[in-house]
Amino acid sequence: MSIRAENALVATDSADGLVSIRIGAQTFGVPVLSVQDVISETPINRVPLAPPEVAGSLNLRGRIVTAIDMRRRLGMEPRPPGDRSINVIVEHGGELYALVVDDVGDVLWLEPAEREAGPVTLTPEWRAVCAGLYRLEDDLLLVLNIPQVLTLSGSSALAI
Repeated sequence: MSIRAENALVATDSADGLVSIRIGAQTFGVPVLSVQDVISETPINRVPLAPPEVAGSLNLRGRIVTAIDMRRRLGMEPRPPGDRSINVIVEHGGELYALVVDDVGDVLWLEPAEREAGPVTLTPEWRAVCAGLYRLEDDLLLVLNIPQVLTLSGSSALAI
């Protein structure tokens, strides 16, 4: 599935660049400057005693990357057995993390003036990780705050 915005802009210094992703039925945007790579489903090794949102770790070209199950992080139903996932590799604090999502769309360049605050009706889990939203032609794109996504189970930062 490809997610497109009819009002997408050409990349400029004044545009917000977001990689569109799908988690369940919702579209999210990950700041393009945080994304290091997008890789297909890859084996993930469980990490004993890790927070429930941590799917485990994977090997990316010799580097150990912590994988975050975004469905679990957002309090959603687990991915149905047999459904594929995609890993969006993000960098934060010098470390790499894999956001395990359902699908990846396009890079969208959106006008910052059109960004709105997140709605107060979002669940606490979603409100904690939402940095605003964009109204696309037929969808809402919630912008993810990557440092907040990586703050798990009440901890101040992810540490494994």
